[in-house]
Amino acid sequence: MMVRMPLTPAEVERGERLGALLRRARGERSMLSVALDAGVSPETLRKIESGRVATPAFSTIAAIAGVLHLSLDAVWAEVEPAVPATVPATVHAPGHAQIAS
Repeated sequence: MMVRMPLTPAEVERGERLGALLRRARGERSMLSVALDAGVSPETLRKIESGRVATPAFSTIAAIAGVLHLSLDAVWAEVEPAVPATVPATVHAPGHAQIAS
């Protein structure tokens, strides 16, 4: 039997953001209609939308996003907090002098 590790607070928060995004995108469509069109059970969609399934399978999210006409890029941008880009202090190209940024 596989033991599942408890979710981190960040994973719980990400699941809540995902659920909120899917609820907004579903709008007035019924949960049943969206779930059936995506090939998932209404119970699965309900759990994802409520944040109870914070880490659903990629294929499940891809199917639901497709039915809701959401790009996976849009889903990721909404769900994953922005990570600032890091720029190295110096760049070194082989055979060239180091360039300070």
